[in-house]
Amino acid sequence: MNGAAIDIRDLRKTYGGQTAVDGLTLTVPRGSFFGFLGPNGAGKTTTIRMLTGLVQPDAGSVELLGMSMPAQEMEIKRKIGLVPDESLLFDHLTGGEFLELVGRLYGLDRKIARERASELMEMFDLGESRRKLIAEYSKGMRKRVAMAGALIHKPELLLLDEPFEGVDAMGARFMKELLIEQVRRGTTVFLTSHVLEVVERLCDRIGIIHHGRLLTQGAMRDLRTGSETLEDLFVRLVGGIRASEPLNWL
Repeated sequence: MNGAAIDIRDLRKTYGGQTAVDGLTLTVPRGSFFGFLGPNGAGKTTTIRMLTGLVQPDAGSVELLGMSMPAQEMEIKRKIGLVPDESLLFDHLTGGEFLELVGRLYGLDRKIARERASELMEMFDLGESRRKLIAEYSKGMRKRVAMAGALIHKPELLLLDEPFEGVDAMGARFMKELLIEQVRRGTTVFLTSHVLEVVERLCDRIGIIHHGRLLTQGAMRDLRTGSETLEDLFVRLVGGIRASEPLNWL
């Protein structure tokens, strides 16, 4: 459990002349619940895609769980779980079939993959939808089955991009409690969310990125001053919407 779960050094990525990530250096200790924050277009999703090997950086280095990307990419992928910002699932499979497939891709024995898939469907309150194709799932159901797929192989590191988006209140509460328990057991969680109240309640450490550059990182308790909330800290660093003249008709 010693060392960093994520160690990024001078990471850079440009798309068509536009810089998405600009010299990002970030360390996430093992066993932490880390909130990765920033406004829209700040570079959060691009960073996660580089961490998972979906996007190759232009420069810099990435180490996950003490292993280097891309040199040890396959070994790393066996130890991480991912919930992407868009639930790219197999729409023509049922939820149970999808989870069993994911388990098999992670190297689980067929019997174990099937058992875990069934247990996860029940745990995520998807048991009554076991015969439905994923194409028939709501957005919240898709997020829940994506989370279940990220957990089926008991990963050491979870990378979650807006995991609660579209999930109803009861489902989101269950997922939050589940993640807290995973961290208690030693899993590292790396989370992006626009809902700062959720991050403030869940995370013990945060990093804030803006225009592809890291503004701050560290323990939540050390970054806030006085009675400052996470929202206050975020607005102080990133800046709020500029004041303008009120509309006469509004």
